[in-house]
Order: sequence, then structure tokens, then C-alpha cells
Amino acid sequence: MNRHATVAVWISMLALAGCQTVQTTGGGAVGVDRQQRMMISSAQINAAAEQSYTQTMREAQAKGVLNRDANQVNRVRAVASRLILATGAFRNDAPGWRWEVNVISSQEINAWCMPGGKIAVYTGLMTSLQLSDAELAAVMGHEIAHALREHGREKASQQAAQNAVIGVGAAVLGVGEGGAGLANIVAQVTYGLPNSREFEREADRIGVELAARAGYDPRAAITLWQKMAQASGSGGPPGFLSTHPTAADRIQDLQKYAAQVMPIYQSTQRR
Repeated sequence: MNRHATVAVWISMLALAGCQTVQTTGGGAVGVDRQQRMMISSAQINAAAEQSYTQTMREAQAKGVLNRDANQVNRVRAVASRLILATGAFRNDAPGWRWEVNVISSQEINAWCMPGGKIAVYTGLMTSLQLSDAELAAVMGHEIAHALREHGREKASQQAAQNAVIGVGAAVLGVGEGGAGLANIVAQVTYGLPNSREFEREADRIGVELAARAGYDPRAAITLWQKMAQASGSGGPPGFLSTHPTAADRIQDLQKYAAQVMPIYQSTQRR
């Protein structure tokens, strides 16, 4: 093995040594129990998310698109509050997070939840797809599941590990900034896309259980993604579908897991 290859191997080993294997959530009824490796702490990622979320909301406020319709805001926050109470089934600390829920007026079909429970729902999601409360819960449960599983932290950790190898390796090999940046992009498309799809499957499965525990029919996730598929076929897919599983694969998976958590939902209706 030549000197450059030896250095690259040692860099990779050091990057892996900096990772910590963690269990972010309990498996729940849907059995999501994949081990995760992190290089970045929850405190670091949550602090960064809070800063980013605050800036995003300030920009929305300056544009006059933050929480413009009180009825929409109240509806979204009511659904969120029920889902947040249900998060304790996956991790004990989650109901006590510094949750924030806001609505942005935009035609974009989108919603997201940053690490630590920072949620935004776009009005285009609700109006364009004419979502029921159960379908809205399916979207929000999915996004909350990403935060519970700390997928943002996991992706950042993967990127940090790749950057450590690429950055030092580039210096050893005499590759300039442009070369290192290109290598980073290659790593992202090679390893990021399959991982993102794995994250999406986990979020789908946890999301239907969160909805069921919150008293929303988990089968609404199926009609939701049927609507998403229709939106994708008429005028291009919503932006956040770019790395998601195909609609057919997703719906088939959701049918299985929605059926699995139906007894949980039915128990909430008897209370």
C-alpha cells in the first residue's frame, strides 16, 4: 500500500473513532431500531437548529408571510400538540423539548421539523392538497419523526466524517479547494441518497404510529401520499420528495404499518 493510501486509511479510521453509537428512540410498535453513529452532539445540532429556525421565522415575518391566518395557525398547532404528547412513546425527553410551531404563507407544498422540535408548515400543503386533519397529522408526524430519530444530526455527522477524510486527503494529495468540493458532492450523491431514503422509511413508520397514538386514523397517510403522487404528476414533484421512495413503494409500506398500528388508534377512540 502506498503512502497516500495508508494516510487515507488512517484518516478514515480516525473519523470512525470519533463516532458514537447511540439509540435515539425506542422501537415503538413499528420496530424502528437501527443503530446510529454520531460525531456531533445533540446540544450542538439543536443549538444550530434553533439559530437557523429563528432566522427563518424572522425572514418570514419581515416578508409578511408568518402566521397570517389565525385559523390555519390554530389548526396546525392543535394537531401538533396532540402529536407532541404522543412522542413520549419513542423517547421520554421529547414532550419536554422547546417545541415551536409556525405557519408560512406560501404556495410551496412543504413542511419540516428541525432538530429539537422546530416545525414549519406551508399553507400550500394544506390548501393545494385539501388535507384533512388526519392527513395533516400524517405529514407532521412524519416530520416530527425525523427530529425524534435525529436524522439531521446523523446526516451532519456523516458529512463531518466525509469532510474530515476529504479535507485531509486533499491536502495530502495536493488537491485544491475545487477538487475537495467536487469530492464532497460525489460522496453526498453516492452515500447520501440511499441513507435519505432509509430515513424516509423510518419517518413514515414512526409517523403513522405517532398519528395513531394522537387519535388520528393512520390510514390517512395512504391517502396523503396518493395526493402527493397526483401533485407530483401534475406540474412537478414537491421539493421535499426529491430523495423520497417512489409513491408506489411508499404506499405499499404505509399500508402495512398503518394496519399494524390500527389497534392503537382504535384504543384511542374508546377512551
